[in-house]
Amino acid sequence: MQKTNLKNYLQLHLIIFIWGFTAVLGALISLDAIPLVWFRMLFAVGFLFVYFLYKKKSLRIGPKTMLKFMVGGLIISTHWVAFFMAIKVANVSIALVAMSTGALFTSLIEPLFFKRRVIFSEFLMGLIVVGGLYIIFRGEGGEYLLGIIYALIASFLSALFSVINGLYVRKYEGSVISFYQLFFGVVCITLYLLFTGGFSYEFFVLSTSDIMYLLILSSICTAYAFVVSVNVMKYLSPYTVMLSINLEPVYGIILALFIFGEKEKMTPEFYIGAVVIICTVVVNGIIKSKKSS
Repeated sequence: MQKTNLKNYLQLHLIIFIWGFTAVLGALISLDAIPLVWFRMLFAVGFLFVYFLYKKKSLRIGPKTMLKFMVGGLIISTHWVAFFMAIKVANVSIALVAMSTGALFTSLIEPLFFKRRVIFSEFLMGLIVVGGLYIIFRGEGGEYLLGIIYALIASFLSALFSVINGLYVRKYEGSVISFYQLFFGVVCITLYLLFTGGFSYEFFVLSTSDIMYLLILSSICTAYAFVVSVNVMKYLSPYTVMLSINLEPVYGIILALFIFGEKEKMTPEFYIGAVVIICTVVVNGIIKSKKSS
């Protein structure tokens, strides 16, 4: 059992590192957020479909299950659009730090799904996180306000998605969940683009570098990471997953500093606020773990 848990934790942290790299890829790809997410999910569905053909696994599910996965697809596609919009209007560092509020959003959402009361200490920690975001906002002179808002929306949706999938994995295989949620995510964005006239000849013209980055993003950072992360949820609680994900900004910011240099260097207030947010969420997780014990 201990070996199983260690394996799952190691897989989780590998995925978190990959997700940190995802933000860097989002900044490297020249596409806007919506076409970026559309191509990412479309390619990922293709990779997963090939995986199912190779493994000769069934994709058969019932109508009610399909409806559940459709909701999950809508949530994850909207999450990714908001996340990449945060990167495009701000930068990797801002988006990832604001995203680290996910564990606290989870602590507020979990009571609705698991029928428990909201814990006052978690609410207090949430207020401290808001204080950390305010320090960042003041330090940057309000320049990245829109990026912070997009990232907070993405963080909330990520927490909601994590909690919902924590329920799904009890009944369904991770690869099946991933395939259908990614598939319906593509469908949702496709419908949006059709109704808004978003498709054009230029939409499908991609540079060589964008194609290369999209293939890495959709295969390693989406198809692989998505399936493994959903499977990990069978052994780790949604809160534990979200708590560990708070290392994502650490990995991502370090990678971004190496790759983008001066563009990712922020004011001292940014790093103070980032430390406040990350430490608060970690402390909150420790307190919760002790109470569970």
